[in-house]
Amino acid sequence: MSDPIQARGPRHRGIYLLPNLFTTGAMFAGFYAIVSAIHGNYATAALAVFVAGILDGMDGRIARLTNTQSEFGVQFDSLSDLVSFGLAPALVMYTWSLSSLADYGRTWGKIGWAAAFIYAVCAALRLARFNTQVGVADKRYFQGLASPAAAALCMSFVWTMTKFDIPGPDVAFFAMPLAVIAGLLMVSNVRYYSFKAWPKGDRVPFIMLIVAVLIVVLLLIDPARVLFAGTMIYTISGPIMTLWGRAAHRRRVRRHAKPAE
Repeated sequence: MSDPIQARGPRHRGIYLLPNLFTTGAMFAGFYAIVSAIHGNYATAALAVFVAGILDGMDGRIARLTNTQSEFGVQFDSLSDLVSFGLAPALVMYTWSLSSLADYGRTWGKIGWAAAFIYAVCAALRLARFNTQVGVADKRYFQGLASPAAAALCMSFVWTMTKFDIPGPDVAFFAMPLAVIAGLLMVSNVRYYSFKAWPKGDRVPFIMLIVAVLIVVLLLIDPARVLFAGTMIYTISGPIMTLWGRAAHRRRVRRHAKPAE
């Protein structure tokens, strides 16, 4: 008598549809940002990257809630992140502002596209390092600035300048170091709080509800400037927290190194 499992034929391997639909949506938003930038719609391009960030934050949570995690989903998510938070911000920054550095000479033109490339390659390196550290890194912190946060910093800057009718070429000498610094922070050892370990339970302090409401109201009033200010504060918080932690570690070492009296 044949085995009933074998009688049904071999089991076909597939992929989970729902979380990968969100990942595909995030990649499409990143692709749409590139197309919008090519056509000069820079505010739309910046907004598309933020949409990609929202969808990227949802796919993993949906996979965990529905118990549909897979290795395919992890790899697909990384490729989507490279498009949405690596290539898209780099090309938006280049077409909006950095390409205008060529007006100051051939050398400056090379510096402009080099700054965009530094951001893109650092995003790729950041994602590769993150994938190799899954399961061993402290989930409370990111090692280096996360690629969605770096993209949010650059795109909120583009959105803010566009809202106030400030052309990209007028701020090219500010956009260039911004792209390079954001890229280098992604591959640095600077620690950033990940917010993955908070809240620890279902309940949060009442003050957090007030803070959340205020943030939503501010975003509705002026989303561009609020996002730029928020991402700037978060970006600066990493070096401050890292330096503070190293100083505290040195104080503990000196304290234990003192001879007993």
